[in-house]
Amino acid sequence: MRRFVFAAIFMLSFLAINGKSYSQDDLTILEGPYIGQSPPGLVPEVFAPGIVSKDHGDWTGSFTPDMKEYYFGRYNNKTKKSTKIVFKYANGQWRESEIDVDVGGFISPDGNTMHDGNQYRERIDGDWSELKSLGSVFEKISIMSLTVSNNGTYVFDERDRVGTLRYSRIVDGEREAPRPFGKEINTGKWTAHPFIALDESYIIWDSERRGGFGGVDLYISFREKDGSWGAAINFGDKINTSGADSGAKVTPDGKYLFFNRQISADDYDVYWVDAQIIETLRPKF
Repeated sequence: MRRFVFAAIFMLSFLAINGKSYSQDDLTILEGPYIGQSPPGLVPEVFAPGIVSKDHGDWTGSFTPDMKEYYFGRYNNKTKKSTKIVFKYANGQWRESEIDVDVGGFISPDGNTMHDGNQYRERIDGDWSELKSLGSVFEKISIMSLTVSNNGTYVFDERDRVGTLRYSRIVDGEREAPRPFGKEINTGKWTAHPFIALDESYIIWDSERRGGFGGVDLYISFREKDGSWGAAINFGDKINTSGADSGAKVTPDGKYLFFNRQISADDYDVYWVDAQIIETLRPKF
């Protein structure tokens, strides 16, 4: 009887991980915040090694504002296929599921909208709706990454015009036509994957420009007192390497900066670091 109870408990624990097949060596119960990971300090660490960050092309994901869902993309180097994965926290544990490859993207501050290029999905009864258009002004723009502030300002890049970040605010209750940022941000061979702070106090993006560390680097611009954007600041050698460092996002709780780091030609891992590293770069007025 004891053997049966032990076997039953073991099997329930096995299945509770994420509903997918794992070997005994992979068997881990994921509990607690951030998919059960111990938070880093001011030195970046691989996020969820062997769980999120594997020997594939794993791309920076997005948490929902309640920090109970984490969506990210992966290019499997063995199958040569792209997949989308979500970890959901329920009943004290994180469970992994593979989802439709078209699902995923930046999640709005209120948690009710998931942006995907020039389209979006709405949260309905705990699930996501079919894709809807952002509107006619965006339909001909091939948006790659779009982020949203608390005020509803969009900041986004373009697949066809890599090198240009644009923004669109809500003015007098109406969505304005997109406008390009100035040379402080739109400089270099590659300007992409923006992230705007919820309070619009800074923008982070990746760029290949003079003075970098070799490949694509992460930069930040802080908003000046007059509302303009300050000069681009390189995140430095704690974040940037000779390879590509890109796709930065700050978690909805404001505590951690997530980004992508190129490990080899085909291997990209998700890294995270204490968001206080942003404050070390903020100019002192």
